[in-house]
Amino acid sequence: MAEMNGEFPTIIGSDARFKGELSFEKGVRIEGAFDGHIKSKGTLHVAEGAKVSANVEASNVKVEGECKGNLIVSEKLHLLATAKVEGDLRTTRLEINDGAIFVGNVIVGQAAAEAAQRRPMPSIESHTPAPAVSPDVSRMSPSGPPGGMVRQAPRPAEIRVPANP
Repeated sequence: MAEMNGEFPTIIGSDARFKGELSFEKGVRIEGAFDGHIKSKGTLHVAEGAKVSANVEASNVKVEGECKGNLIVSEKLHLLATAKVEGDLRTTRLEINDGAIFVGNVIVGQAAAEAAQRRPMPSIESHTPAPAVSPDVSRMSPSGPPGGMVRQAPRPAEIRVPANP
């Protein structure tokens, strides 16, 4: 059972299931399930066993459980060994521990935080890669890409960090 302290004054317990929009100033620890959108100037902690399906905008995020959605983190994103994350990440600093699983695209550095402020958050569904499209040569215009080639967007990376033996 989690202890309430100054860092996480709000805890969503393991038996709780929430859907909607969550905003907070300090810190929240999610031990149960949350589906929706999270926006905060504080720290979000997705505890081991928790399941979050949400777009997240926060200063700091620490993930031990499962998180599906796009994360924009202005300071530090930390994926612990038990983390399973699927979605696009934009963060100033990223730390991934051995054993963590991540599938998606990443932008890291100061430019990531600045870009996040200029562009709106993509929808939660946008983290899923679009299916590859074969070019229909009969409909390509002469002003298209050189040689009639069609570029596909890069596929999201899947990173699996092996646990220490």
